[in-house]
Amino acid sequence: MDTTRLIIVAVGGQGNLLASKVLGEAALISNIPVRMSEIHGMAQRGGVVESAVVFGNAKSSIISDGEADVLMGFEPSETLRAINKCNSNTVVITNLSCLPPFTVALGKSVYPDLNKLQDLIRSKTKHLIAFNAADLAQRAGNILSVNIVLLGALIQTGILPLSTDSVKEAIKTKTKKTFVESNLKAFEIGFAVAKEFG
Repeated sequence: MDTTRLIIVAVGGQGNLLASKVLGEAALISNIPVRMSEIHGMAQRGGVVESAVVFGNAKSSIISDGEADVLMGFEPSETLRAINKCNSNTVVITNLSCLPPFTVALGKSVYPDLNKLQDLIRSKTKHLIAFNAADLAQRAGNILSVNIVLLGALIQTGILPLSTDSVKEAIKTKTKKTFVESNLKAFEIGFAVAKEFG
């Protein structure tokens, strides 16, 4: 089986780890070999959280620079920061809703211009799917479902060896019962939006 390498980057509290667990569960449901690893950089203080998910017959969950088939970012500047994991064939999916680091509020750094950020990502990768996932999560009835909106977009690309049904099943088993309905709606919304990017 071919290997597919996915990097997920987020700010602590955005649900990166839940998204990884849903994908891992969907892989198990589908009998697809999967390896996962996580890096938590001061996650509880709004620091970066990075997950690597490798599908297929890989010996390691480590994704070196230039090896990612897909990069999914929950926060645009974190997506840009992880661009070194990409190559000219990588597909990038990013949320455009910003969570500027405290250094921006203190005036010690400047948040990147979103248009320039997207242009830079496009120049280094194969395809960019970029939209405001926070707005779509609210439309689904739960602002916390940004992660599931992005999962919908990711599955729509067809890059991962996972079916829509297996991911929906994993959403049902891995998320709290209270949020299952809004998460399934969020997944559908993200899936539909990604279609518009061709």
